Amino acid sequence: MKYSIRIDRTDTDSQRVQVVRYEKRKIAELKHIGTAHTEKELTDLKSVAEAWILAHPPHPQLFALTVEPPPSPVFLKDCRYQGIWHTFTYEFLHRLCTHFHFTHLKQHILIDLVIMRLFEPASKRRSLTLLNRYFGIEYSENTLYRALRKFSSLKESVEEKTVAIAKEEFGFDFSFVLYDVTTLYFETFEADEMRKPGFSKDNKSQQPQIVIGLMVTPEGFPVSYEIFAGNTFEGTTFLPTILAFKRLHKVETLTIVADAAMLSLDNIEKLTVEKLTYIVGARLGNISPKLLNTIDSSLTRTDGATTRTETLHGTLVCSYSKKRYSKDLSDMNKQIAKAENQVQNPGKMKRAKFVSVSTGKVSLNDELIAKTKKLLGVKGYYTNLTDMMDTDIITHYRSLWHIEQAFRIAKSDLATRPIFHRKEESIKAHILICVMALALSKYIEIKTKQSIHSVLDACKSVTDARILHTATNKIIVMRSKIPDVVKNIQEILSH
Repeated sequence: MKYSIRIDRTDTDSQRVQVVRYEKRKIAELKHIGTAHTEKELTDLKSVAEAWILAHPPHPQLFALTVEPPPSPVFLKDCRYQGIWHTFTYEFLHRLCTHFHFTHLKQHILIDLVIMRLFEPASKRRSLTLLNRYFGIEYSENTLYRALRKFSSLKESVEEKTVAIAKEEFGFDFSFVLYDVTTLYFETFEADEMRKPGFSKDNKSQQPQIVIGLMVTPEGFPVSYEIFAGNTFEGTTFLPTILAFKRLHKVETLTIVADAAMLSLDNIEKLTVEKLTYIVGARLGNISPKLLNTIDSSLTRTDGATTRTETLHGTLVCSYSKKRYSKDLSDMNKQIAKAENQVQNPGKMKRAKFVSVSTGKVSLNDELIAKTKKLLGVKGYYTNLTDMMDTDIITHYRSLWHIEQAFRIAKSDLATRPIFHRKEESIKAHILICVMALALSKYIEIKTKQSIHSVLDACKSVTDARILHTATNKIIVMRSKIPDVVKNIQEILSH
């Protein structure tokens, strides 16, 4: 498909300049550029038409080069400065939303709230003010609150779209997912069925919260989440989240990597029934003396050595690391010194780890010290994978830092908490917006190998100055030069 410039003479000896395309011997007008009364005006309008064609190719890239039509001459005395907008950053993020097919949801305010969550996180009401201030976009509060009630029903559609991006861009094939939970607290002390006090990872134990179970790809790209009441034990979130994901996407086989809190005999039995495999951290401090002695005798203390032992929780893979040994030894010596001090001065401090109290007598817990010494430098992992090397199991488990990073982005860069909503529908809408923003953030970070903060800072340096031409009462927009660093980011994201 090709665009053409059409010159059409009018009855008054003027000439109309249009951008058209020819379809089945018919002319389709795309853009009326203007009417020329002189040869110079005709030349200028043709230049404008050429610029328009460059700026609107038939098949635009994700981040195509924009070419502004040459402005007509204006006099400064006829101009009044109106401020700046960050339209470039809005366009940048909106194109990504389009690439994710989020725009197919037909919820413009949802897309704009996601963009605002990335640009400058704020409450929903303040986001309306900021949308108008930075981008010139207006919504009423009634429109916002009516829309929030609908957003929770879009969760599965959003998940399908993010999974599609994971498949297309990162080769996600459902073979491995990482799972973990976090808590998000509310700016209130009033609890209800969902907002409940519980074990807080934000050290806000007195305030109600919700628990979020998050699944990400090995690169840290989010593909699914579930919301639970704030007093839910994190181990009980594991199966509902995994099974909901498995059924939605019709997954036959899947390996879940998670930390030790997700491990229980009940979870293992149900995973086996569902034909799912797992790699889960082991809490070696809780194992039986017999199993400890087995590990101690079979594991050589050389860097990178591993051993396998069959247990009720699956195969226990243990590894030894010199670096971990040095850290564990240092921590143990500090705890022993603290315990010895407490034995000499009982009752003057919080009870130390290696202190035991029997019939009112305070002493060192020599049995626990001996057990701890056997585990210095040792880390354990439970799995039901039978055909994977120990080193690969350990490598997959170490990928859990990606999900921890995703939580940090959500809580700091996206300001997911504190939450100010009280209605369940609004709470779910807030989490949906934040997860969509997290998906865009991680996509940008994985692709560009830069933090979302640095990428957005670079984009924000491109501003649109708005100038009122008082003679015509029209706004003239002048965009600042796009830095090379931003052009490089656009180039990377276009591939």
